[in-house]
Amino acid sequence: MAHPSIGPASFLTLHYRLSGPQGDIINTFSDKPATLSMGSGELSPALEQRLLGLTEGQRVQMDLPAGEAFGERNPDLLQWVSRKLLREFGDSDGDYQVGDVVQFPAPNGQGDMAAAVRQLAEDAVLFDFNHPLADQPVTFEVEVIGIL
Repeated sequence: MAHPSIGPASFLTLHYRLSGPQGDIINTFSDKPATLSMGSGELSPALEQRLLGLTEGQRVQMDLPAGEAFGERNPDLLQWVSRKLLREFGDSDGDYQVGDVVQFPAPNGQGDMAAAVRQLAEDAVLFDFNHPLADQPVTFEVEVIGIL
């Protein structure tokens, strides 16, 4: 019997690693595997395209050129947030360093968005809501464990 293969609506159990020029961003190989639903937005469309047709037990590594996996950097995603607003979000200490990654509630209420601190001012902090691998070449390594 043929192994099932990944389709556009598959539910997957897999190990995966995403890395850019600075090293790994996500790596589940040393931990428990991830589960995700194709088409749910958990992976970028470019990464989902790469998974289509893979079968259970398959392990592959793919190199994606700069900008393909997570798009280009969008200057509009650099946003100043006032320290007053950050305090209202419950972040009372607000002791940020450039490079820190902070979780924000997503505008649609679906989970969180991560943003990196780019610049500090007395009354505000400049956050970068671009994906950390936007505009970067990406290595995507996958081991498919189960497909439903």
